[in-house]
Amino acid sequence: MSLSESVAFDRAVKALDSFRIEIPSWGFANTGTRFGKFVQAAAASTIEEKFADAGEVNRLTGATPTLALHVLWDLPSGSPHDVANVRALEKRYGVRSGSINPNLFQDQEYKYGSLCNPSAEVRARALGHMVKSIELGQQLGSRDVSLWLADGSNYPGTQSIRNRIEWLEDALRTAHAHLAPEQRLLVEYKPFEPAFYHTDIADWGMAMHLAREAGPQARVLVDTGHHYAGQNIEQIVAWLLHTGMLGGFHFNDRRYADDDLTLGSIDPYQVFRIFHEIHSAQSDDLQMDVAFMIDQSHNLKGKLEAMVQTVATAQEMWVKAALVDREELAALQTSCELVNAEETFRGAFWRDVRPMVATWREKRGIPADPLAALRESGYVERITRERGSRQVGVASYA
Repeated sequence: MSLSESVAFDRAVKALDSFRIEIPSWGFANTGTRFGKFVQAAAASTIEEKFADAGEVNRLTGATPTLALHVLWDLPSGSPHDVANVRALEKRYGVRSGSINPNLFQDQEYKYGSLCNPSAEVRARALGHMVKSIELGQQLGSRDVSLWLADGSNYPGTQSIRNRIEWLEDALRTAHAHLAPEQRLLVEYKPFEPAFYHTDIADWGMAMHLAREAGPQARVLVDTGHHYAGQNIEQIVAWLLHTGMLGGFHFNDRRYADDDLTLGSIDPYQVFRIFHEIHSAQSDDLQMDVAFMIDQSHNLKGKLEAMVQTVATAQEMWVKAALVDREELAALQTSCELVNAEETFRGAFWRDVRPMVATWREKRGIPADPLAALRESGYVERITRERGSRQVGVASYA
């Protein structure tokens, strides 16, 4: 059995009205692989161009009111001038600053790690950058500081794993002490790359331990690309929801590892399963505040088209998960009616929700088909003309 059309539409409207997903500034810029960078004429090369593109995505989808910022790429000096400039762009393009992302992997000093570096001097510099990032978030009114470390080692015996745990615990406690009452520290994990023998925050258990050590305003950030092939990500999500430690997501998709593909392009059923766990937690009145963010590299797809496509896919998967008949499913689970339970679950996934989403958009003055509206607007063609000449001579290697 599936929900009636009227009940389903009411649920879809409620789900879409509440759904927000943050888009990354770097998703509009030229990005590369380990081997090179494919330059796009329409790519954003300034913070204003990133805000302009983010404003266009929000206009077309109605779901992306915030733009994640990378400190060294978007706020390079960290000065009052940077903050004032971003504030002005927020007003101009109708998009607010979102999560603040420190950069602890780019500088040469971080060759052997940042917060886990054997050098106390390097660790102090990395911690200073963390504190500066937190302060920038306070000045911009950004709630979340998203921490991802590239720290680790490539060869057995070359680093003390336990020393690095202690250095990391100390650093996160200090960083947490600088948070404003409304801020959160989100701790991300990744099993490998660029470190191949051991990574200092390699899985959700390590991230949860570190978040708890840091303090009560720290949570775990789940990047859907940061898992081994075949790993049950929705089970991790369920555990983090159950323990009250889920802070947010970086959504993308992957075929092999951290492939940075657009959300749902490989496994939309996985996105649905993750969203189902979150809807179920809401139905059970679990107290939670989970941030949805996109983190993917549009290396071959057009930047704007890929972002709009991703947001539209996320909206559709969120609605599909909202349409699971949870009362019926719970009864079938309790009686162990396996086939009927699975069919009830899968039925919501297979339901075509695009007409519902299109109707919701039209009633709110949003284009029914955001991708078609983007193509008809001429926006991509205009920015291609305006920005293309500046892309000439851009380095061909990342």
